[in-house]
Amino acid sequence: MIDNEGPDLLALTNRNAPNRRLVSIDPANPEEAHWKEIIPEQASVLDAVVPVGGKLFCTYRTDASHQLFVCTRGGGRENEIPLPGIGLVRVFAGESLDTDALWSFSSFTVPTVIFRYDIQARRSSDFQRSEVAFDASRFNTTKVFYNSKDGTRVPMFIVHDKVVRLDGDNPLLLYAYGGNRMSVGPSFDPLLIALLEHGVVYAVPCLRGGGECGERWHQAGMRDCNQNVFDDCIAAAEWLQRKGWTTTQRTALTGSSNGGLLVGAVMTQRPDLLRVALPGEGPMDMLRFQHFTIGWASIAEYGSSDDPTMFPILSAYSPLHNVRDGVSYPATLVTTSEHDDRVVPSHSFKFIAVLQRRGAGPNPYLIRIETKSGHGPVSLPKLLDERADQYAFMLAHTTT
Repeated sequence: MIDNEGPDLLALTNRNAPNRRLVSIDPANPEEAHWKEIIPEQASVLDAVVPVGGKLFCTYRTDASHQLFVCTRGGGRENEIPLPGIGLVRVFAGESLDTDALWSFSSFTVPTVIFRYDIQARRSSDFQRSEVAFDASRFNTTKVFYNSKDGTRVPMFIVHDKVVRLDGDNPLLLYAYGGNRMSVGPSFDPLLIALLEHGVVYAVPCLRGGGECGERWHQAGMRDCNQNVFDDCIAAAEWLQRKGWTTTQRTALTGSSNGGLLVGAVMTQRPDLLRVALPGEGPMDMLRFQHFTIGWASIAEYGSSDDPTMFPILSAYSPLHNVRDGVSYPATLVTTSEHDDRVVPSHSFKFIAVLQRRGAGPNPYLIRIETKSGHGPVSLPKLLDERADQYAFMLAHTTT
């Protein structure tokens, strides 16, 4: 529920609208047949609607980055608020009599900036800026599109120092998730800046299974369609290498939780594609994940091996069950935490044990186990320590 218009309720819904729409519901007649459509579904995903000053501020996700529009209470679009670049926005809740609205912007290389929007003048001005000591002008963020294995057009962000050349000599960190309807995009991470300053190219493909392009995009990467997620990631790495951003020997892939599963699946399906794999807290045993702690909650997303139709699908990509004897896999650093009750650490323990027993070649296959933590580091010092180990491992194998 967004607000009310007299007795009627304004609601943001994906009912019969995978990209979401705004409707008005009369509590006395709440049946869908009586809903009044205020803002119809668009080609872009309607991420948020915030009422401020008698207007509706609508945030749309278009190809994984945001646009911000001001609409009337009746849903008519008045104007677009220009953004400083490719990034993500958030509008802060306000009152109906407010004359200003506050909204924030951030991107890969822009820490959060809060703007004040004059509703009558339709103009934004700086309100508050985050102070982070680095030179943002050194870096570029571009949005590109590439075709996956089945021809699907996938958006991807690339962040890099402006002096980087397309000669294939750049270490590249590929981060991806692709699941649970979660959207990745151009948000600020101060720890990323250190990598960019060392000449690392950072790429974020928006794989199917996520929510960047709506519910259809999510469903195209779940259950029996999960291989699409891995194909999208593989195609991203191939595109980056083909275009000269990097080479196989300088490519690292990272992801955690569902993203850890992604890394495990990609590295076992295409060990030739990567130099480094950094799977974190991933469900690596896809034939038994539903039997541990809250693993059953992911059945809706992955399906279950207890279903005879899903067993062969899960078996085909389960990282634990697809490590082959005598294959040289990428240098691998698995991360997990001893008290992870969402993806129990036995997933990581079994995967690294099988990798060490069956994998061949000169690359190390290591595991890092955090203590007194759950699903990921629980404090800033632990996060910094883990990230430092991951970055050091990656750079050691992609810059020599």
